[in-house]
Amino acid sequence: MGKRGRIVRRGAGLALGWVLAAGAWAAAPEGESTRPLLVLHGGAGVERAGLSADEEAAARAALAEALRAGHAVLRDGGPALEAVTAAIAVLEDAPQFNAGRGAVFTHEGRNELDAAIMDGASGRAGAIAGVQRVRNPIRLARAVMEASPHVMLVGEGAEAFAGGHGIELVDPSWFRTEKRWQQLQDALARERGQASGPAPRHPYFGTVGAVALDTRGRLAAGTSTGGMTNKRWGRVGDAPIIGAGTWADDRCAVSGTGWGEYYIRAAAAHEICARVRLAGEPLAQAADAVINRQIPAAGGNGGAIALGADGSAALPFNTGGMYRGWIGADGVPHVAVFDEPLPLP
Repeated sequence: MGKRGRIVRRGAGLALGWVLAAGAWAAAPEGESTRPLLVLHGGAGVERAGLSADEEAAARAALAEALRAGHAVLRDGGPALEAVTAAIAVLEDAPQFNAGRGAVFTHEGRNELDAAIMDGASGRAGAIAGVQRVRNPIRLARAVMEASPHVMLVGEGAEAFAGGHGIELVDPSWFRTEKRWQQLQDALARERGQASGPAPRHPYFGTVGAVALDTRGRLAAGTSTGGMTNKRWGRVGDAPIIGAGTWADDRCAVSGTGWGEYYIRAAAAHEICARVRLAGEPLAQAADAVINRQIPAAGGNGGAIALGADGSAALPFNTGGMYRGWIGADGVPHVAVFDEPLPLP
């Protein structure tokens, strides 16, 4: 199924602990704490033939910027949940990715956005689907988690909730990019039998996500997407479904990217962490089993990022490329797009 992602591992060490108090990061007594780590992806399924040198450079720069934004939170002792939010919001504002501003178009020519976030320490989660005016869907997903009794809100109801909770709403034109619009026109032409040339290999791909481990050993995961080009009938993929594209518990955090229908059927994100928790499998083994064996055996493909409470991380994928990266305690971003290895920390 193509090249597989490289595995990154990170151990624990001694550092200065911090706690959240009165809305600011405050120092905690010295003692043993975890070395923070942030891992992110900008979607699997990227192909060399469909990416210009300028586009690749812009994507790599956006990945590095997102890693720095999340690291700034972790560096100051902030929680994993906030680091995930900060990193994903940067990618949502970057037009290179199928989330937020670079989202793909539906059959009707709209951008419909989905997102989810989960706090591994508490088990709380929030998700939204089918919104069209929310600039940063990950922030709305977090608001649903923190300020509502629910886990998932959809469509107009989710936007009404956003308006009442300080979440920025924008005109739908904010999300439009010419590249995504042309992808829809090509898909519509193929439906009419009027297109020439090869069809896109992965028309259903495109997601951003992040997983983080903070200095107090807490994990979090988040995922955001515009879904699949030419989707119809209010289709929702795996990204906002807790356990399918997004999962975090006290041992493991996962964000997926791939053919969503297969991730939903496999409960892929939860399945990786269940293998760690219940079968005692190493994180890399669990992630490989689900992403590179179980999902392809069913007919799907894609990738994921996974992070353990012990600092181990895995970035498996079985497509030509996956936008991905990580940043550790030293604050140096490491990014990759195709099958090049990521340097070990």
